Amino acid sequence: MANTPQAKKRARQNEARFQVNKARRSRIRTFLRTVEEAIASGDKEAANKALQAAQPELMRGVTKGVYHKNTASRKMSRLSARVKAIG
Repeated sequence: MANTPQAKKRARQNEARFQVNKARRSRIRTFLRTVEEAIASGDKEAANKALQAAQPELMRGVTKGVYHKNTASRKMSRLSARVKAIG
């Protein structure tokens, strides 16, 4: 448990930051899920549109420190390959 005023403040800041990052991560996952669903349905046009919407969200997560750059790049690469492979 935090004892000093500085440590108490840090604990509050960490909790606030955790909530923001949690919301951001959840939003990104939702965008990725829509791409996955479009791929599963076999609708290439919808998958392309969902991928175009998901890309900036994922990269924004990188700039905000939620995801590592390589993680986001790997996710985008794998998703785009799967969208491209749709009949």
